[in-house]
Amino acid sequence: MAKEHSGSPKLHQLESKRKRLTWILAVSGLCIVFYVMGAWQGTSPAPSSQSEVYTRVGCDGGSPEAAGGDHSSPLTSSSSPTTTSSVHLDFESHHQLVVNSSERSQEFPPCDMSYSEYTPCQDRARGRKFDRDMLKYRERHCPSKKELLRCLIPAPPNYKAPFKWPQSRDYAWYDNIPHKELSIEKAIQNWIQVEGDRFRFPGGGTMFPRGADAYIDDINELIPLTSGKIRTAVDTGCGVASWGAYLLKRDIVAMSFAPRDTHEAQVWFALERGVPAMIGIMGSQRLPYPARAFDMAHCSRCLIPWNKYGKTSLFFSDGMYLTEVDRVLRPGGYWILSGPPIHWKKYWRGWERTQEDLKQEQDSIEDVAKHLCWNKVIEKGDLAVWQKPINHIECVKKKQIYRTPHICKSDNADAAWYSLYYLVLTKVIFASKLTTFDSSFNSA
Repeated sequence: MAKEHSGSPKLHQLESKRKRLTWILAVSGLCIVFYVMGAWQGTSPAPSSQSEVYTRVGCDGGSPEAAGGDHSSPLTSSSSPTTTSSVHLDFESHHQLVVNSSERSQEFPPCDMSYSEYTPCQDRARGRKFDRDMLKYRERHCPSKKELLRCLIPAPPNYKAPFKWPQSRDYAWYDNIPHKELSIEKAIQNWIQVEGDRFRFPGGGTMFPRGADAYIDDINELIPLTSGKIRTAVDTGCGVASWGAYLLKRDIVAMSFAPRDTHEAQVWFALERGVPAMIGIMGSQRLPYPARAFDMAHCSRCLIPWNKYGKTSLFFSDGMYLTEVDRVLRPGGYWILSGPPIHWKKYWRGWERTQEDLKQEQDSIEDVAKHLCWNKVIEKGDLAVWQKPINHIECVKKKQIYRTPHICKSDNADAAWYSLYYLVLTKVIFASKLTTFDSSFNSA
């Protein structure tokens, strides 16, 4: 038999097995060595004192007494302070509100059913006692302490849980709002209809007979409603708030308000529909919102005298209500107006006003907007759109500076509830051109 030469495959296999075994033994040895070293370094003598325990856990403040802490420290061991295993950790809360259970909570009886529609600060009987100028009698007038009711307002008889959204946008239970006046007086305008035991809201309005959805589509053709730049809106004189209801599907949240008038509290319908709304009016007080709160403001035949309250009074600026809209609008925000006096050449007979009167009103609104440095974006059909400037400082530099509206430098732009609309100057009334703008009108 011939001898195996040096290149035999058996010799290569034996050599590779030896190398593999050598690597395994080397790695195992290193692991054992490092384990022993780690165990040796981890062992240390037990702490000889309680302060040493604090040092090891990172408490540099010394003993609890030295740090002004509680004597029953969570690190204090009841058995032996010499071992870390006996340290008791306290995870209980030590900042709990102590409730005095000995005193009984005050209980209020239910009010008479005649108060089921009572709103304390909007009591119509009480409101009649106030001045009718600027509709002050329709503003908030909260009762004094002597007039407060000490009872719980009952729900209307047969009240039911409202429909859930999105069904509530179109329907509400009649028993929850037992008033048919709007369905009769606004029948042609399609605000609201009675269908058996429920109301249906077709989405109509005085200036949008085709419905709020189609009306908003018309607005979308004039300004970008779907770009994400417009997220919040305020609707003055909202009625049953169909405009705000149909804005929600465009990811725009509208705050709607209307006064309590002969049509009852119209916002009651809005709230039953699940639409943000409140009883309110533009009278002699500011709107209850801080400056720059909205991206868009809207008025659809809200019958607000935008051009009044300025020239006849020392303390009022021309277009006081437009100045208020400017306050709550963010820089670059839009103001949309439909209804009188917009498109007056078509509607002046139906509005039962003269052409001269309507033209004069629109010219006054245009003039106030010009003084506020607003840019008129477009007027198309029944809609007119203005835009607040991004920066009023640029407006001051590039355009003529007007004496009105008076913008008081010391005025707090974020002041709202029970703050008068007119801006009283702290020193003197402007005797020259306006050179500074209040922070509520600057975007800086």
